Amino acid sequence: MTPVTLTVAVLLALQSGATPQTLRWGGDAEGGAPFVEADPADASRVRGFDVEVAETIARGLGRRAHFVQVQWSAIDQSVERGDFAIGMSGMEDTPARRARHAVTVPYFEFREVLAVRPEDAGRWRRLADLKGRRVATLGATMAYDLLLAAKDSFGLIPISYDDDVHPYTDLVAGRVDAVLLDHIIARRRSSPSFIIQPEPVATGYYVGVLAKADSLLRDSVNAVLVAAMRDGTLEQVYRRWEVWDDGQGDLFRRVQASTMVLEGHGSAVPLHIGAYVPSLTRAALITLLLSFVSMGIAVIVGLMLATARVYGGALTRALATVYVEVVRGTPLLLQLFVIYYGLAGVVRLPALLAAVLALGLNYAAYEAEIYRGALEAVAAAQLEAARTLGFSETQILRLVRGPQALRYALAPMTNDFVALLKDSSLVSVITVVELTKQTAIYATNVGSWIVPGLLCALVYLAMSLPLARLARRFERRWSAA
Repeated sequence: MTPVTLTVAVLLALQSGATPQTLRWGGDAEGGAPFVEADPADASRVRGFDVEVAETIARGLGRRAHFVQVQWSAIDQSVERGDFAIGMSGMEDTPARRARHAVTVPYFEFREVLAVRPEDAGRWRRLADLKGRRVATLGATMAYDLLLAAKDSFGLIPISYDDDVHPYTDLVAGRVDAVLLDHIIARRRSSPSFIIQPEPVATGYYVGVLAKADSLLRDSVNAVLVAAMRDGTLEQVYRRWEVWDDGQGDLFRRVQASTMVLEGHGSAVPLHIGAYVPSLTRAALITLLLSFVSMGIAVIVGLMLATARVYGGALTRALATVYVEVVRGTPLLLQLFVIYYGLAGVVRLPALLAAVLALGLNYAAYEAEIYRGALEAVAAAQLEAARTLGFSETQILRLVRGPQALRYALAPMTNDFVALLKDSSLVSVITVVELTKQTAIYATNVGSWIVPGLLCALVYLAMSLPLARLARRFERRWSAA
């Protein structure tokens, strides 16, 4: 081994914290307790019942557990890439996951439960009672699959979220009518402002997920888990985290007796793209609608801001400058959260309207700078000549300055619109399912980003390239004029 190769290997080992006796396992600390969360006493460490289960597995294999942070929705793909050996963070046992990966025996039983506001407890007990109502859950989960099936059967409206906090806050705020999630998540988020219906909608199981090629390691992990069920280790872990109930004891007995049968919720993964084309088409239309309406707002507000900075008095210029600098200096994601969640106590905006306003007001600041620069790029001699001829400032702007400024601004305006088209993917955090979010759901279902990613990229190109060509056509026409 050359010195350079040795150095690279040492650096990679130091970065990953890996040793030959390490069991690298992946999870998402953003999910929080009781699964995986940052330890309040030491934020560099994690704790939770999944953490202790992973440590139990590592000890049983004679290794040391090493946690790898990964986004929950990417655990399946990351384990197949070899980023870690096993994924454990409330990973649900599904037929699709079993087909794509090496999956351990179930080690925890959960129940999908409905949460509703107290005044609705008597009338909304089951999914069948929620016809025409908005029901929230986490995307790409068994609960989401149940809601999609119930959409066809009962006519309810599934609302997908990227986290398990905002479904309940939106339930309390009245944005959704019910939440369907795992019972331990519902208990963790429990509040006097909503109640959990006692009758479960469905039952599921958490498993460890390994790469398809790691079936031998999976078998060793299974042996450790069964032994931990038999000697009471897992029961002690669950009791410490207050998630033990009679269902876990029944599960352990079935696993030990090898009578465990997977209850199939959801369906096998479709093998053809056609099954996803309708949903991707709807998502693409939402993306286009968002982009065009938001850009319209950005252009109007941007023109007002640019005019204020060029023609306004000292106070007007100062206010316009503050707006531009504050909006450009803060993340669009933060602005989305503030408009949708932060203002909920004052005005409860629909998600699509909040997304349009956030994108439009954000890009207005950038458009304002483009228009201000274009206006100031017009030669001062032309403006003086127009004034000498007796033109008013309004006539100068309409007949002399404005047309020339439009030529200067067209190219950067087009660039901004293409950028806005792509930035619209951020609005999925406030439950708007646009093209990128729908693609992520597609990729999670098929267990790969290759086909969904290529398809999504082609759709974005199909939307953005004609705009770029149209802008170049206008530029050529005006240059020849």
